[in-house]
Amino acid sequence: MALKRPSYLVFRLVTGASVWASRRFTAAGTLVLSGLVITGAVGVDTTQSVAYQAFGLLAALTGAAALSLRFVSARVSVERTLPRIATAGSPFTYRARVENAGTAAMDGLSLREDFADPRPTHDAYNAAIGFPTYRRWKRLVAANQFARARERAVPALAPGAAVDVEIEAVALKRGVAHSNGLIVGRADPLGLMKALARVPRRANLTVLPRRYTLPLLQLPGSRRYQPGGVTLATSVGDSEEFVGLRDYRPGDPLQRIHWKSFARAARPLVKEYQDEYYERHALVLDTFAAPRDEALFEEAVSIAASFAYTIDTRECLLDLMFIGTEAYTYTAGRGQMQAGNLLEILAAVRPCRDKPFSALGNAIESRRGALTGCICVLAGWDEERASFLRRLQSHGVAFRAVAVTRSPVADPPPWLLAVEPGKVQEGLARL
Repeated sequence: MALKRPSYLVFRLVTGASVWASRRFTAAGTLVLSGLVITGAVGVDTTQSVAYQAFGLLAALTGAAALSLRFVSARVSVERTLPRIATAGSPFTYRARVENAGTAAMDGLSLREDFADPRPTHDAYNAAIGFPTYRRWKRLVAANQFARARERAVPALAPGAAVDVEIEAVALKRGVAHSNGLIVGRADPLGLMKALARVPRRANLTVLPRRYTLPLLQLPGSRRYQPGGVTLATSVGDSEEFVGLRDYRPGDPLQRIHWKSFARAARPLVKEYQDEYYERHALVLDTFAAPRDEALFEEAVSIAASFAYTIDTRECLLDLMFIGTEAYTYTAGRGQMQAGNLLEILAAVRPCRDKPFSALGNAIESRRGALTGCICVLAGWDEERASFLRRLQSHGVAFRAVAVTRSPVADPPPWLLAVEPGKVQEGLARL
């Protein structure tokens, strides 16, 4: 579309100017700037209005503030430790240490986290936007904002003094928030504008998916034999542990011969082990969401994160399964990954739009022999998903399914729970 290129440049310029003004002007300066624009528009005709006089006064104040910035220094030493993880929708705090290494006292200081520019690239803009409107542009910008931190005022610092400042922030959505460092501001003598200095302290913040409270869960299925599971077992359940010795039988592996006993008894003896049985559940996430169903997909990820966080993996294995560029399986419990690791994986999962939905069914069916049961979290409900679950049922796999859907499901089967976006917590209470 011919309008996309110029609209992208205009939208990017407007957003950049807005961010620049919010960083450069204080609250009082923003008020003066607004008055400058209004009086400038009203006072164009000097014969009909005296607003031009107010315009002249405000312009003089703004000009004086801008000129004084050349003589205002905001150079201080700053150290801060950004948290490694946060949870979407939840506030968090962290501390920064600000030190005045100069020989003069400093006041009017402020501190702001410099998160990466959320404006999309031109290619991303072309791919995501239809008819270009500023409202759609703002949605794209918001989709790239993972965290936001408030500007924090810093107390006056004497020469050589240091102070610890607590910064309040909020995690907006799951993903990885990149920070370029901090921006230190110092107000001019009039308190209208700020001199800015960047402190490069690059760091990443992983924002975990939002989680819901789940009722007490009774997972489907029963314990199954896990061939080769000795490397997965720890101290829970019936691990494949040494039971005793018995006479060698043809076909026994040579690595199980107990050579010391063989030497003493003058006949081959082999070590006998008890087979390992334990529960192994699959947490299946449906990543096949259309662009218009992005909200359904985000709710599905949050529900999957709630299950991963709630299920006690000390007593079982939990396989997180989804389709991305390939079929992925991550296992938690019994000496494997921790539940927190699964949440970090879910923080980065993206919709799959280049593979058929059947890839998910094939991945699960290939592992069904070792699975105790499945929890399927679906980003929508249609005949293709219903057929997939019926196929699981025909294979004898015990499962429960949670589908995020905007329209109610008529006569749902007993193994399906349909929840609406925006009412997920109420829906999960019926689980």
